[in-house]
Amino acid sequence: MIVVHHLNNSRSQRVLWLLEELGIDYDIRHYQRDKKTMLAPPELRAVHPLGKSPVITDGDVTVAETGAIIEYLLDTYGADRLRPARGSKEGRQFTYWLHYAEGSIMPLMVMTLIFRRIDTAPMPFFARPIARGIVAKVKDGFLDPNTKTHLDFMESEISRTGWFAGDQFSAADIQMSFPVEAAQARGALDERKNLANFLERIHARPAFQRALTRGGPYELMRG
Repeated sequence: MIVVHHLNNSRSQRVLWLLEELGIDYDIRHYQRDKKTMLAPPELRAVHPLGKSPVITDGDVTVAETGAIIEYLLDTYGADRLRPARGSKEGRQFTYWLHYAEGSIMPLMVMTLIFRRIDTAPMPFFARPIARGIVAKVKDGFLDPNTKTHLDFMESEISRTGWFAGDQFSAADIQMSFPVEAAQARGALDERKNLANFLERIHARPAFQRALTRGGPYELMRG
């Protein structure tokens, strides 16, 4: 039996959703973030040395990282579902977006969140102007322009067929849901209607709704 070690408000929601789309039986072991640090609890280190989510166990197999989990589940249980044919143009797009989500766009989202916290964190009054100056330079010179470039690219790509890998829904869309949701939480989709429409459609999917019911409250942090 597959066990999803599920952290609230985290990337592991995508794993629950994929399992629901595939119709695979699974159990959930719930973990809660520390209310002050918002980090995963130390109990997750008993499952994987990094103590982070998502991670699944399937018998004596342990798999971490969302993209690796998606590939494992599709290879083991997918029966060619939710993935374009290997070697096809759509198959190459699928592989690209599967890695792009965590390799390109999410680092920018996480850095934005971290620098937003630095800007608003309690500190001695004499240090605040220095901190704010550093944050402003990083945001204006790197984070904001690069994030805009990536989000505009995503908006353009999704406008072609409504999906990220070809003209049909696939696990690449499940993988890309988290960064698009993160962008929405930061108010970045107001002028990106194709990405906003993508979210509306995936959130309406019955499997997505079932995953929410089983996983519990799901709300991304703003920043």
